[in-house]
Amino acid sequence: MWDQILPGLRIKIFMTIVLGVVYPLAMTGISQIIFPKQANGSLIKAGDKVIGSELIGQSFGKPEYFHSRPSSAGGGYDATASSGSNLGPTSAKLIHGTTKMDDKKNEVVDFDGINLRIVRYCLDNDIPYESSPPLDRFKDANGGLDDVKLIKAFNDEKAPLMFTPKVPIPADAVTASASGLDPHISPDFAQAQAPRVAKARGISLDQMSQLIAQFTEGPDLGLLGEPRVNVLLLNLALDQRFAVKHVVK
Repeated sequence: MWDQILPGLRIKIFMTIVLGVVYPLAMTGISQIIFPKQANGSLIKAGDKVIGSELIGQSFGKPEYFHSRPSSAGGGYDATASSGSNLGPTSAKLIHGTTKMDDKKNEVVDFDGINLRIVRYCLDNDIPYESSPPLDRFKDANGGLDDVKLIKAFNDEKAPLMFTPKVPIPADAVTASASGLDPHISPDFAQAQAPRVAKARGISLDQMSQLIAQFTEGPDLGLLGEPRVNVLLLNLALDQRFAVKHVVK
C-alpha cells in the first residue's frame, strides 16, 4: 500500500513547494526588479503620502477639478465593493432612479439614475437644456435642487419630467463602468468639462485643452481599447501647474 501512497505524497509535497513557494517568490522577485511600480499597485504619491493609484478611480466634486464617471461600487469608488449596477438598458431604475426611506423615515435617494445624472451634468458644466416643467419646481427649502423630487418627477407615469440637453453628452459622463473603479474618462468627457475647470482655475481654455491632450493615453499597443484620460493624474497636474488662488478676506 505504501508503495502506491508514497510516490503520490512525494509529488504533492514537491509541487506544493515549487508552485506554492518557489514560483510565487520568483515571480514576485522578477516583477519587483523589472517593473516595481506596477508590481506595487501603481501607487501615486504626493511627497511621502500615498494619495491613490493609477488603477483605481476616485470621486471629485469641486468645480476646479475634472470629475470622474459615476460609480456603483459601494458608495462610489469603493475598492472593497467593486461592481456595476447590473441593470439592463431598459431598466426603469437605471433610467429614472429610485428612492427609499432611511432609518429616520426620511425619503432619500436609493439609486440616482441616468436622468438625474444628466441634469447634474448639465448644471455643473453650463450645458444648455430644455426642461418641462421648469427645474425651479423641484428646489428644496434652501433653494437647491432636490434629488428626491427630481427622481419622483422622472418616475411620474402621468406627467413625467422631460429634460433634454441641447448638445450631445459623452456616454461615460452619465454611466458607470462594470467595475465601478475605472480611473479613466474619455477625451470627449474631459473636453466637455474643460470650460468649467478653466474658469475655476483662472486659465484659458487653450491651456486646459493642451493639458488634456498631454494626458490623453492612446489605445494599448495602438490597437486595444479607446483613447482615455486618467482623472487623478490630470487633477494632480492641475494642482501643480495651475493652483487655485484662494482670496483671503
